Amino acid sequence: MSDQPLVVISSWPPRPCGIATFAEEAFEFVRRRMPNRPVHVICHTDGRGENVHPIINISHRDWYQPVIDLVKDLDPYAVHIEHEYGLYNHVDGHGRGDGNAGFVALLEAIRHVPTVVEPHTVHGRLCGNEADFWRRVAPLVGVLILKCAYQRWRLAWTFGSRGWDVPRNVTVVPHGARPDVRFGPHETEDLKHELGLSDLSGRRIAGLVGWIQSNKRWDIVIDMWKEIEQIVYGRTDESWVLLGAGTWRDPNHKPDYERYVAGLRALEMDGAGRYYEFTPRGDTYYKVMALCDFVVLPSIDETQSGTLARIIALNKPYVTTAPMEGLTSQTLESRGGLLFTDRDSLRRRIIRLASEEDLRWTLGENLKWYLDNVVSWDLVAQQYVDLYETARQALTAGTPAAFAPDF
Repeated sequence: MSDQPLVVISSWPPRPCGIATFAEEAFEFVRRRMPNRPVHVICHTDGRGENVHPIINISHRDWYQPVIDLVKDLDPYAVHIEHEYGLYNHVDGHGRGDGNAGFVALLEAIRHVPTVVEPHTVHGRLCGNEADFWRRVAPLVGVLILKCAYQRWRLAWTFGSRGWDVPRNVTVVPHGARPDVRFGPHETEDLKHELGLSDLSGRRIAGLVGWIQSNKRWDIVIDMWKEIEQIVYGRTDESWVLLGAGTWRDPNHKPDYERYVAGLRALEMDGAGRYYEFTPRGDTYYKVMALCDFVVLPSIDETQSGTLARIIALNKPYVTTAPMEGLTSQTLESRGGLLFTDRDSLRRRIIRLASEEDLRWTLGENLKWYLDNVVSWDLVAQQYVDLYETARQALTAGTPAAFAPDF
């Protein structure tokens, strides 16, 4: 049985996609937990790598058929599917999406295989189409993994309020974070030189780091930064710089990217800001994040964030949006960040973090505990492995997996 592979269905690098990056990192740690079991990846046509099968082409209405055939040929131990609506949505010549109908057809065809589905977007308040979609998906899979507890009890509320059976095969596994990339304060100066940021030597740094998207609203922080920097300098006699680091990936967001970069370049003229262009992947992502004394994540549309996972991995105190689905949930659970609700509270939270070193240390220590005890990939990968066995046992027994309800 150990020669049966684990099959992963997901987007995959080098695609510039947050889920591709997530999957690459997650299954690095899963492989460590299952060293004798092959792992095969079925992905979109732009994926590459050993045992990677780039056969998903959603421009074809029946994109799922080659996937079904390959799953059958591989005879997997289990199938783990990363889901985001856009990854599996076929759009016809008239611009009409199929509502992930092909994804449902795939699940129906592989019901005889132990299957785990891990969605990356399940809103707390499901709209009609979303609710109906998950009502169709849940009975077709062995285990449905959500990232946050609120998603599970809100899903139960949505189903129950509509008179639908509440699925019992739903569990929570948090977004993992690397436990092996922490840098000590004494290492950051060397990292500045390595990354070509020697001009920031000796400076305190507030960071805006990651993929540059319209919904991240870097402009709000950029516009208020000079005032913030002056206030903090007056209180602490410390000089701070705003580091904006990343690049764009979606052409629809390029105008905002250009606007954000222009704002950072203007701050550079006064020595108050710095723009650093890099592709947010791999070791460099962590090294850039490591330079920051704290990070600002002013997202206005995010249920989960790979950026937040990297903030947690490096134990960086942060400021983020509330109420904002997974961002708010993990901030409350980790006690590692400050929440803002409007422009003024964002300004006050940034000033407070920049002014209070003891607070930054306290939040960082909270994140260290949260990483070590809750979201380390070492822990999360083991939960995945355990759930593969749960899905297998449920299939053998002919009864759905059942997890105890939250309330």
